[in-house]
Amino acid sequence: MPKVHLLDYVAGNIRSLVNAIEKCGYEVEWIRSPEDVKTADKIILPGVGHFGHCLTSLSKAGYLPALHEHIKAGKPFFGICVGLQALFAGSVEAPGVTGLGLLSTTLERFSPTNGDGSKKSIPCIGWNDATIVHEFKASGPVTEFSTKSFYGLNPGSKYYYVHSYFVPYEQGKMEADGWTVATAKYGDQTYVGAIGKENVFATQFHPEKSGAAGLRVIKAFLDGSQWSEPIPQQGVSNGIATISPPQASRAGGLNGLTRRIIACLDVRTNDAGDLVVTKGDQYDVREKNDNKNVRNLGKPVEMAKKYYTQSADEVTFLNITSFRDCPVTDLPMLEILRQTSKSVFVPLTIGGGIRDMVDPGTGKEISALDVAKLYFESGADKVSIGSDAVVAAQEYYKNGGKGSGKSGIETISAAYGRQAVVVSVDPKRIFIKSPSEAPEGVDPKHVIKTKLSDPKTVRALVTAVEALGAGEILLNAIDRDGSNSGYDLELIADVKSAVEIPVIASSGAGTPGHFEEVFRETNVDAALGAGMFHRGEYTVHQVKEELEKAGYLVRRWEGEDV
Repeated sequence: MPKVHLLDYVAGNIRSLVNAIEKCGYEVEWIRSPEDVKTADKIILPGVGHFGHCLTSLSKAGYLPALHEHIKAGKPFFGICVGLQALFAGSVEAPGVTGLGLLSTTLERFSPTNGDGSKKSIPCIGWNDATIVHEFKASGPVTEFSTKSFYGLNPGSKYYYVHSYFVPYEQGKMEADGWTVATAKYGDQTYVGAIGKENVFATQFHPEKSGAAGLRVIKAFLDGSQWSEPIPQQGVSNGIATISPPQASRAGGLNGLTRRIIACLDVRTNDAGDLVVTKGDQYDVREKNDNKNVRNLGKPVEMAKKYYTQSADEVTFLNITSFRDCPVTDLPMLEILRQTSKSVFVPLTIGGGIRDMVDPGTGKEISALDVAKLYFESGADKVSIGSDAVVAAQEYYKNGGKGSGKSGIETISAAYGRQAVVVSVDPKRIFIKSPSEAPEGVDPKHVIKTKLSDPKTVRALVTAVEALGAGEILLNAIDRDGSNSGYDLELIADVKSAVEIPVIASSGAGTPGHFEEVFRETNVDAALGAGMFHRGEYTVHQVKEELEKAGYLVRRWEGEDV
């Protein structure tokens, strides 16, 4: 197999990128020192997390001069996410830290508010465009894009982005210096989604997490195919995609960002000791008949692949078996991630057991960060923290609104970026007659008058974990779990109003209409489904058809071919 060199400075989930490269017919060789850069031909620099961490790590290891020489020599270079950001002069995320300086622009942070007053979540997480501007008609409502594909980028395709900082796009400025630029738009801010010039190519999005569309980008770089004919797609005529205001208006001020649909798999051992996907009724996963067996809905890896081919935008595994006696390096979920990431090229989240612990295999103490690292190395893109987040939030308030720096949320987000940390919140309603009866610690003004009754607020918890470094909230609702009656819209709206980070709606989905309803009635960022998919009542594709009929942007399935 032909080879490509990969420079890993502990940048998160590298396994998925290796799997994607191998899927494209290439073999990975690792760069372990600056000397290896000198002998490498094609180099890929991946990255997630903090601009300062990336550039400082590369600088201390002596890689920056070697990378400059590699690029100057005309050898192929591909930067991914922070690898793209590294090409620029610097970032407001890390004042004083300089990039490679191939371009003079400095990265900015997304604004949480658009010019019209509408809100958008930060980090920006989801599927968006990467479209090369061919002709801009300033006087008209339509923008036309290039008829040629640049490194496999396709009009109409969507790519997976996760970032808080961006390269602002000024029309014609970078092009004047010979760069080809593909853009995306989040709210009223247009930014660089991909950029290339001669032997240099980089993407802000993660191609290894962008399904077949992303695999085509990786293969085009590896094959040296800079310009080609685009693949015809639904909604694209003669290679030209058009975006008009009516289509964008239903996007809720998010422009090209699609509505994310997440398939969730609760995984646990059944009574025979096998790992199975199950689903509970208010968290009770046993059958209601006399045998009381664990409800078995399928095998985790097979079901994840099924939802991937149904166009699920992400797959989440929630481990609900403790495995307390299992050595950490032998945790069964690690192997599930390894196998899944070989054929599922969308983001994978793992929850359960992300905490400080004593390894039963060695007797040594290991941190939540160490556990998370094992999951990232096995193919996870995010980790979900549950009960330990409650403890961390309690300590946060006990310390006067300050973190200890030692919680799993803080240590993992510091090492891998806040986008790698999801906090799973599991509220249950407490009914009271008036706000004056609010439980201790609950601000009466945050008690919600509801058609059902009043739920205890979770605002204090989500506010604390956001301050500690969480990048996303997975909002469950115990009262709705397994009910198939729809999401808890009041709870979702309340939590969304309390935080800036994205919120995922969970618990209660029973029909495609429930997904449309939660996006219509709240400004939630993503919606998660489980039982209705596992039982075969509906598919992810049917949910997206429902959303498209209502005018929402969704990512279409583009097949598995590279």
